[in-house]
Amino acid sequence: MSILNISAYRFVSLDDLPVLRERMLAQCHALALKGTILLAPEGINLFLAAPREAIDAFMSWLREDPRFAGVEGKESLSDDVPFKRMRVRLKKEIITLRHPTIRPEGGRAPAVDAATLKRWLDQGHDDEGRDVVLLDTRNAYETDVGMFPQAVDYRIASFTELPSAVAGDHDRYAEKTIVSYCTGGIRCEKFALYMQDIGMERVFQLEGGILKYFEEVGGTHWRGDCFVFDERGAVDKGLSPAEISVVPAKAGTQCLDASAKSLAPRVRRGDESRA
Repeated sequence: MSILNISAYRFVSLDDLPVLRERMLAQCHALALKGTILLAPEGINLFLAAPREAIDAFMSWLREDPRFAGVEGKESLSDDVPFKRMRVRLKKEIITLRHPTIRPEGGRAPAVDAATLKRWLDQGHDDEGRDVVLLDTRNAYETDVGMFPQAVDYRIASFTELPSAVAGDHDRYAEKTIVSYCTGGIRCEKFALYMQDIGMERVFQLEGGILKYFEEVGGTHWRGDCFVFDERGAVDKGLSPAEISVVPAKAGTQCLDASAKSLAPRVRRGDESRA
Protein backbone atom coordinates (compact mmCIF):
# COMPACT_ATOMS: atom_id res chain seq x y z
CA MET A 1 0.00 0.00 0.00
CA SER A 2 1.58 3.24 -1.19
CA ILE A 3 -0.74 5.93 0.24
CA LEU A 4 -0.23 7.33 3.73
CA ASN A 5 -3.35 8.57 5.52
CA ILE A 6 -2.79 10.89 8.45
CA SER A 7 -5.12 12.49 10.96
CA ALA A 8 -3.99 15.07 13.50
CA TYR A 9 -5.30 17.94 15.57
CA ARG A 10 -4.15 20.61 17.97
CA PHE A 11 -6.18 22.84 20.26
CA VAL A 12 -4.42 26.22 19.99
CA SER A 13 -5.68 29.79 19.60
CA LEU A 14 -5.73 30.94 15.98
CA ASP A 15 -6.63 34.49 14.99
CA ASP A 16 -5.42 34.67 11.38
CA LEU A 17 -7.79 32.13 9.90
CA PRO A 18 -8.39 33.52 6.38
CA VAL A 19 -4.66 34.06 5.79
CA LEU A 20 -3.80 30.69 7.30
CA ARG A 21 -6.40 28.99 5.12
CA GLU A 22 -4.87 30.36 1.93
CA ARG A 23 -1.33 29.43 2.97
CA MET A 24 -2.34 25.89 3.85
CA LEU A 25 -4.39 25.40 0.73
CA ALA A 26 -1.50 26.56 -1.46
CA GLN A 27 0.92 24.21 0.30
CA CYS A 28 -1.44 21.27 -0.02
CA HIS A 29 -1.97 21.90 -3.72
CA ALA A 30 1.79 22.24 -4.26
CA LEU A 31 2.27 18.79 -2.71
CA ALA A 32 -0.79 17.25 -4.44
CA LEU A 33 -2.43 16.34 -1.13
CA LYS A 34 -6.08 15.33 -0.83
CA GLY A 35 -8.27 15.57 2.24
CA THR A 36 -9.73 18.13 4.63
CA ILE A 37 -8.22 20.64 7.04
CA LEU A 38 -10.50 22.39 9.52
CA LEU A 39 -9.42 25.67 11.07
CA ALA A 40 -11.23 27.44 13.91
CA PRO A 41 -10.37 29.91 16.66
CA GLU A 42 -9.76 26.89 18.93
CA GLY A 43 -7.30 25.08 16.64
CA ILE A 44 -6.71 22.74 13.70
CA ASN A 45 -8.04 19.32 12.71
CA LEU A 46 -6.69 17.61 9.59
CA PHE A 47 -7.20 14.48 7.51
CA LEU A 48 -4.76 14.09 4.61
CA ALA A 49 -3.68 11.42 2.13
CA ALA A 50 -0.76 11.21 -0.32
CA PRO A 51 2.51 9.30 -0.75
CA ARG A 52 4.60 9.47 2.44
CA GLU A 53 7.10 11.95 1.01
CA ALA A 54 4.36 14.52 0.40
CA ILE A 55 2.75 14.01 3.82
CA ASP A 56 6.13 14.29 5.55
CA ALA A 57 6.89 17.47 3.63
CA PHE A 58 3.58 19.05 4.64
CA MET A 59 3.92 18.10 8.31
CA SER A 60 7.47 19.51 8.39
CA TRP A 61 6.18 22.74 6.86
CA LEU A 62 3.27 22.85 9.33
CA ARG A 63 5.54 22.40 12.36
CA GLU A 64 7.62 25.41 11.33
CA ASP A 65 4.74 27.46 12.77
CA PRO A 66 5.33 27.46 16.57
CA ARG A 67 1.61 26.98 17.16
CA PHE A 68 1.78 23.57 15.48
CA ALA A 69 5.28 22.54 16.52
CA GLY A 70 4.17 19.52 18.50
CA VAL A 71 1.45 18.19 16.21
CA GLU A 72 1.67 14.41 15.83
CA GLY A 73 -0.49 12.33 13.54
CA LYS A 74 -2.13 8.92 13.52
CA GLU A 75 -1.09 7.01 10.41
CA SER A 76 -2.60 4.24 8.30
CA LEU A 77 -1.98 2.95 4.78
CA SER A 78 -4.15 2.30 1.75
CA ASP A 79 -3.72 1.44 -1.93
CA ASP A 80 -5.64 4.50 -3.08
CA VAL A 81 -6.25 8.07 -1.93
CA PRO A 82 -9.60 7.96 -0.07
CA PHE A 83 -10.47 11.62 -0.72
CA LYS A 84 -11.69 13.22 -3.94
CA ARG A 85 -10.31 16.72 -3.42
CA MET A 86 -8.45 19.05 -1.06
CA ARG A 87 -10.41 21.40 1.17
CA VAL A 88 -9.39 23.83 3.90
CA ARG A 89 -12.47 25.00 5.78
CA LEU A 90 -13.06 27.67 8.40
CA LYS A 91 -15.32 26.61 11.25
CA LYS A 92 -16.56 27.93 14.59
CA GLU A 93 -15.14 24.83 16.30
CA ILE A 94 -12.84 22.10 15.00
CA ILE A 95 -15.16 19.64 16.73
CA THR A 96 -18.63 21.01 17.43
CA LEU A 97 -19.83 20.72 21.03
CA ARG A 98 -21.46 24.16 21.50
CA HIS A 99 -20.09 24.62 25.00
CA PRO A 100 -17.74 27.60 24.54
CA THR A 101 -16.41 27.45 28.10
CA ILE A 102 -14.74 24.11 27.30
CA ARG A 103 -11.32 25.13 25.96
CA PRO A 104 -8.77 22.30 25.84
CA GLU A 105 -5.95 24.72 25.06
CA GLY A 106 -6.24 26.00 28.63
CA GLY A 107 -5.52 22.58 30.12
CA ARG A 108 -6.21 19.01 29.12
CA ALA A 109 -7.94 16.36 31.18
CA PRO A 110 -5.62 13.54 32.29
CA ALA A 111 -4.90 11.03 29.54
CA VAL A 112 -4.46 7.28 29.68
CA ASP A 113 -2.31 5.60 27.04
CA ALA A 114 -3.27 2.47 25.13
CA ALA A 115 -1.06 0.10 27.13
CA THR A 116 -2.47 1.33 30.44
CA LEU A 117 -6.06 1.04 29.26
CA LYS A 118 -5.38 -2.48 27.99
CA ARG A 119 -3.95 -3.41 31.39
CA TRP A 120 -6.98 -1.99 33.17
CA LEU A 121 -9.31 -3.95 30.90
CA ASP A 122 -7.22 -7.11 31.32
CA GLN A 123 -7.43 -6.93 35.11
CA GLY A 124 -11.00 -5.63 35.30
CA HIS A 125 -10.18 -2.43 37.22
CA ASP A 126 -7.71 0.45 37.30
CA ASP A 127 -4.45 0.35 39.22
CA GLU A 128 -6.21 1.51 42.41
CA GLY A 129 -8.90 -1.17 42.20
CA ARG A 130 -11.70 1.07 40.91
CA ASP A 131 -14.17 -0.08 38.28
CA VAL A 132 -13.51 1.44 34.86
CA VAL A 133 -16.34 2.89 32.76
CA LEU A 134 -15.57 3.41 29.07
CA LEU A 135 -17.58 6.16 27.38
CA ASP A 136 -17.85 6.09 23.59
CA THR A 137 -18.19 9.70 22.45
CA ARG A 138 -18.89 8.83 18.81
CA ASN A 139 -22.11 8.75 16.81
CA ALA A 140 -24.29 5.63 16.60
CA TYR A 141 -23.37 4.87 12.98
CA GLU A 142 -19.72 4.71 14.09
CA THR A 143 -20.31 2.47 17.09
CA ASP A 144 -22.29 0.10 14.85
CA VAL A 145 -19.07 -0.60 12.94
CA GLY A 146 -17.04 -1.35 16.05
CA MET A 147 -16.52 -0.42 19.70
CA PHE A 148 -15.36 -1.65 23.08
CA PRO A 149 -18.31 -3.96 23.85
CA GLN A 150 -18.44 -2.93 27.53
CA ALA A 151 -18.53 0.80 26.74
CA VAL A 152 -21.44 3.15 27.37
CA ASP A 153 -23.00 3.99 23.99
CA TYR A 154 -25.75 6.61 24.12
CA ARG A 155 -26.68 6.07 20.45
CA ILE A 156 -26.28 9.74 19.66
CA ALA A 157 -26.74 11.16 16.16
CA SER A 158 -24.22 13.97 16.70
CA PHE A 159 -21.59 14.98 19.27
CA THR A 160 -23.73 17.90 20.42
CA GLU A 161 -26.27 15.44 21.90
CA LEU A 162 -23.75 13.88 24.29
CA PRO A 163 -23.74 16.51 27.08
CA SER A 164 -27.45 16.14 27.78
CA ALA A 165 -27.21 12.34 27.65
CA VAL A 166 -24.38 12.23 30.20
CA ALA A 167 -25.73 15.00 32.43
CA GLY A 168 -28.80 12.92 33.22
CA ASP A 169 -26.79 9.80 34.00
CA HIS A 170 -24.46 10.82 36.85
CA ASP A 171 -25.06 7.72 38.97
CA ARG A 172 -23.54 5.45 36.35
CA TYR A 173 -20.13 7.10 36.85
CA ALA A 174 -20.08 7.65 40.62
CA GLU A 175 -16.97 6.32 42.40
CA LYS A 176 -15.59 4.92 39.13
CA THR A 177 -12.73 5.73 36.78
CA ILE A 178 -14.08 7.15 33.52
CA VAL A 179 -12.23 6.83 30.19
CA SER A 180 -13.72 8.67 27.22
CA TYR A 181 -12.66 7.56 23.77
CA CYS A 182 -13.19 8.44 20.11
CA THR A 183 -11.57 7.83 16.72
CA GLY A 184 -8.45 9.98 16.94
CA GLY A 185 -8.65 11.78 20.29
CA ILE A 186 -10.28 15.11 19.50
CA ARG A 187 -13.79 14.36 20.77
CA CYS A 188 -12.71 12.46 23.87
CA GLU A 189 -10.24 15.24 24.75
CA LYS A 190 -12.94 17.87 24.62
CA PHE A 191 -15.57 15.76 26.32
CA ALA A 192 -13.36 14.69 29.21
CA LEU A 193 -13.12 18.37 30.10
CA TYR A 194 -16.90 18.71 29.88
CA MET A 195 -17.32 15.82 32.33
CA GLN A 196 -14.92 17.47 34.74
CA ASP A 197 -16.83 20.73 34.30
CA ILE A 198 -20.08 19.11 35.49
CA GLY A 199 -18.41 17.72 38.58
CA MET A 200 -17.30 14.23 37.64
CA GLU A 201 -14.01 13.05 39.11
CA ARG A 202 -11.35 10.65 37.83
CA VAL A 203 -12.03 11.37 34.17
CA PHE A 204 -9.43 10.36 31.58
CA GLN A 205 -9.23 10.61 27.80
CA LEU A 206 -7.79 7.80 25.70
CA GLU A 207 -4.58 9.31 24.30
CA GLY A 208 -4.73 9.29 20.51
CA GLY A 209 -8.12 7.61 20.42
CA ILE A 210 -8.95 4.28 18.83
CA LEU A 211 -6.42 4.67 16.04
CA LYS A 212 -3.53 5.02 18.48
CA TYR A 213 -4.94 2.13 20.53
CA PHE A 214 -4.89 -0.09 17.41
CA GLU A 215 -1.36 1.05 16.60
CA GLU A 216 0.05 0.36 20.06
CA VAL A 217 -1.83 -2.71 21.34
CA GLY A 218 -3.42 -4.17 18.22
CA GLY A 219 -7.04 -3.76 19.16
CA THR A 220 -7.19 -6.12 22.17
CA HIS A 221 -10.66 -5.95 23.79
CA TRP A 222 -12.07 -4.20 20.69
CA ARG A 223 -14.94 -5.70 18.72
CA GLY A 224 -15.31 -4.98 15.00
CA ASP A 225 -13.57 -2.30 12.96
CA CYS A 226 -13.23 1.47 13.32
CA PHE A 227 -15.30 3.83 11.20
CA VAL A 228 -13.20 6.52 9.52
CA PHE A 229 -14.35 9.68 7.77
CA ASP A 230 -13.15 8.98 4.24
CA GLU A 231 -13.83 6.65 1.36
CA ARG A 232 -12.27 3.63 3.08
CA GLY A 233 -15.31 3.52 5.35
CA ALA A 234 -13.41 1.76 8.14
CA VAL A 235 -10.04 0.37 9.17
CA ASP A 236 -9.40 -2.92 10.91
CA LYS A 237 -7.31 -3.52 14.02
CA GLY A 238 -4.19 -3.58 11.86
CA LEU A 239 -5.12 -0.13 10.47
CA SER A 240 -5.74 -1.56 6.99
CA PRO A 241 -8.88 -0.66 5.00
CA ALA A 242 -11.77 -2.85 6.14
CA GLU A 243 -14.89 -3.66 4.23
CA ILE A 244 -17.99 -2.72 6.16
CA SER A 245 -21.30 -4.08 4.97
CA VAL A 246 -23.48 -1.22 6.16
CA VAL A 247 -23.21 2.54 6.51
CA PRO A 248 -26.35 4.28 7.85
CA ALA A 249 -27.85 6.86 5.53
CA LYS A 250 -27.10 9.71 7.96
CA ALA A 251 -23.36 9.07 7.84
CA GLY A 252 -23.00 11.00 4.60
CA THR A 253 -24.60 14.14 5.99
CA GLN A 254 -23.41 14.02 9.59
CA CYS A 255 -19.68 13.71 8.89
CA LEU A 256 -19.16 17.36 8.03
CA ASP A 257 -15.94 17.48 10.05
CA ALA A 258 -14.28 15.26 7.43
CA SER A 259 -14.71 14.22 3.81
CA ALA A 260 -17.31 11.47 4.20
CA LYS A 261 -19.94 12.76 1.80
CA SER A 262 -19.27 9.84 -0.52
CA LEU A 263 -18.08 6.41 0.55
CA ALA A 264 -16.27 3.73 -1.40
CA PRO A 265 -18.43 1.75 -3.86
CA ARG A 266 -17.85 -1.46 -1.88
CA VAL A 267 -19.77 0.06 1.06
CA ARG A 268 -23.51 -0.29 0.80
CA ARG A 269 -26.33 1.10 2.87
CA GLY A 270 -28.91 -1.03 4.61
CA ASP A 271 -30.07 -2.50 7.89
CA GLU A 272 -27.93 -0.95 10.66
CA SER A 273 -28.33 -4.03 12.84
CA ARG A 274 -26.04 -5.98 10.52
CA ALA A 275 -23.06 -3.67 11.04
